[in-house]
Amino acid sequence: MPRILAFVMDSAGVGALPDANVYHDSSNANTIGNVAERLGGLRLPNFEQLGLGHVTVVRGLSRSAAPLAAVGRLKERSKGKDTITGHWEMAGVITEVPFPTYPDGFPPEVVERFTAIAGKPPLGNTTASGTEIIAELGEEHMRTGRPILYTSADSVFQVAAHEEIVPLATLYEWCERARAMLAPPHEVNRVIARPFTGAPGSFSRTPNRRDYAIPPPPTVLDRLERAGVPVHAVGKICDIYSGHGIASSVRVADNGEAVDRALELADATDHGLVFVNLNDFDTKYGHRRDVRGYGEALARLDARLPELFARVRPGDALIFTADHGCDPTQPGSDHTREHVPYLEYAGGGSGRELGTIEGLGYVGERIEAILGPALT
Repeated sequence: MPRILAFVMDSAGVGALPDANVYHDSSNANTIGNVAERLGGLRLPNFEQLGLGHVTVVRGLSRSAAPLAAVGRLKERSKGKDTITGHWEMAGVITEVPFPTYPDGFPPEVVERFTAIAGKPPLGNTTASGTEIIAELGEEHMRTGRPILYTSADSVFQVAAHEEIVPLATLYEWCERARAMLAPPHEVNRVIARPFTGAPGSFSRTPNRRDYAIPPPPTVLDRLERAGVPVHAVGKICDIYSGHGIASSVRVADNGEAVDRALELADATDHGLVFVNLNDFDTKYGHRRDVRGYGEALARLDARLPELFARVRPGDALIFTADHGCDPTQPGSDHTREHVPYLEYAGGGSGRELGTIEGLGYVGERIEAILGPALT
C-alpha cells in the first residue's frame, strides 16, 4: 500500500495573497523569494530539481525545464494567516470566521479567570515577541513567580514561565485549564505553554513548548483513522489537530530531529501518512526576522532531501508545503498572508506544473487520492 511523507515547512510562503492588505501585510511579502534576494541567492540544488523555481522567483534557483515534482502554489481560502487555520484547511476545514485576536491584550474578565487558575496575576498581558517579553519580564517573573501572559497578531494565549520557577507539569496544567476557560467570545485557537530557562540577560526558550488547540471539525485525518490508515505525527502536528485522527506522535527539538524521526517512521511504516511540521522556519527565523538563519535552515533541509528521495517507493509520495508566510524581511514580527508552495514527488516522470490552485485543501485532496483505495 502507498505511503505519504508530508512536510509542512512552517511559514515558508511564496508571495502575498491578493487580500494581504486586509491583514496589514505588504503586497511584496514573499518569504522564500525575499530571503533569497536579501542573501544574494540561495543554493538549494535538490529543491531546484524538484521545481521550487517554478513556484516563485528564488534568486539562485533556475526554472528547470523538467521539474521532478508536481509543483504549484496554493491560495488560502480561510480567513486568517496562522498555523491552525492553515493546517486545518489542508485537512479540509475552511475557517470562515476569524478566531479572536487581542492587539490591546486580554480583557479584565479573562485576566481575572487566569489569575484564579495560576494563583497570581500575570505579568505582561500585551502583544509581544516571545523572546523579547521574556527578556523584559523574565527577571521579575523569577522574583515573583507571576506567569508571563502575552499574545500576538494571531489568535493565541501564550503563557511563559521559567522551568526552575514553575515546574513544567504546573505550567501545562495552567494552560490546560486556560484552554477550558477560554470559551466564546474569547475562544482563541491556541493556548501555548512557553517554558524558558537561563539567567537574566541570557534567557532561552526550551523545546518543551505545548500547544492546546481547539479541536477541529472532522478532517481527512479522521477519515484515514476510520479506514484503518495510520497517521504518524511529527512535531506539533498532534497538538494542531488535538490528537484527532493521529495514531502516533513524537515531539522534536528542531527541524533536523523532525527529519530524523520522519526517516525512521518511513523505514518502519508499510502504509499510511507521516505528517511532519518543521517549526524552526517560523519560530526561530520568521518571527525573529532572522533572514540569514532562514536561508541556512532551507539549505540544511535541502541537504536532507536525497535521504527522503531514497525512501519513496512506487506508489508513494513526498510532499512539501506550508501553512502561511512569515517573511523575515518585513517589519514587525508577525505572520504574512501568502500563497504557499506545493511540491509532490513520486519518483521519476512525475513532474509537471500545476499553476495556482484555489485552497490549501488540495493537500488533503491529494492525500485522499493517493491513499484512496484505503478510504473506499
